[in-house]
Amino acid sequence: MSALSGRILTPGGWVEGRIAFDDRVVHIEPAAVDGPIRHIVPGFIDLHVHGASGVDIMEGGTSGATVARTHARHGTTAMLGTTMTARIASIERALTGLASVIAERPASGARMLGVHLEGPFISAQRLGAQPPEVMLATLEKVQHLHAIAPIKVLTLAPELTGHLELIPHLNALGIRVQLGHSSGSYEDGVAALRAGAAGFTHLFNGMTGLKHREPGIVGAALAHAEYAELIPDLEHVHPGAMKAALRAIPKLYCVSDATSATGMPDGEYALGTQRVFKCLGCVRLATGSLAGSALTMDQALRNLLTLGLDLADASHRLSRNPADYLGETTRGRLAPGAWADVVVLDEAMQVREVYVEGEPISLEP
Repeated sequence: MSALSGRILTPGGWVEGRIAFDDRVVHIEPAAVDGPIRHIVPGFIDLHVHGASGVDIMEGGTSGATVARTHARHGTTAMLGTTMTARIASIERALTGLASVIAERPASGARMLGVHLEGPFISAQRLGAQPPEVMLATLEKVQHLHAIAPIKVLTLAPELTGHLELIPHLNALGIRVQLGHSSGSYEDGVAALRAGAAGFTHLFNGMTGLKHREPGIVGAALAHAEYAELIPDLEHVHPGAMKAALRAIPKLYCVSDATSATGMPDGEYALGTQRVFKCLGCVRLATGSLAGSALTMDQALRNLLTLGLDLADASHRLSRNPADYLGETTRGRLAPGAWADVVVLDEAMQVREVYVEGEPISLEP
């Protein structure tokens, strides 16, 4: 059994004391703590990850294991492997590779909880960095892909033919439907939420924006959403817009949208079939448009703190909220019986220790 001492973030608030765990948390007890301040928080849960360490999820094969190991070193203890818009055969290859990583967590890696199918059921007018391989969703297509690897989250444009009617059927499969890469109206967004859509993909990016007479998909999110994901790299969304979303959406959570450029030097990388370029911390297409990120979740935490969030609130938006969104009641919190997904931060909010289901993760590449 392992044990750690410090300021422990529990569902009831901070406890100064000791946490004991094997693969799950055994107990947390108050105790005097000596030495430097150590903050012990739940492991981060990233529901939108395309790659890391020069590897892209769309490559299939062992790419998912490499991505899971890289992000674990930055405190991510659970994640969703995220696809790009592509032809069905390419998506099948990616999901086949992910299936084995989902079935068995790689040593020294984060737990791959399932798939976020970000494409191809999106608007050709709101591709962002997605390739132009869009198609309309059908229940048969989704069931086929879902049988290869479990889809936990699916992004679609609600204004496209048949998509609104499909949402309840996707919910019945256990899939969380998110609105994104959409040219839809406010009314389209509200109708999709009423049909059972649950969230929004990288809020503000790849969707109709908020105007006072045309509120758009962003307006539907700010007015009605309980959950939405947001990329807090301070490049995708202005801090003022982030603050508005944090105030409006009760369980807003943060994602990395990390690409194969994450953890790599400046240079050229793959994002699905797209070529992207990392420079000065940003990832862009040759056109200059943002194309995912090189963000890790520990940096996301530090960025949230610069906006004025306290550590508990910032932590919840990286752990508890995404866990709750997926219905994962034994992740995203430190409590007896929960998985021992643990991150230890020093006073400067740098990651000093990571445990995934009780396994200590080496922070060295």
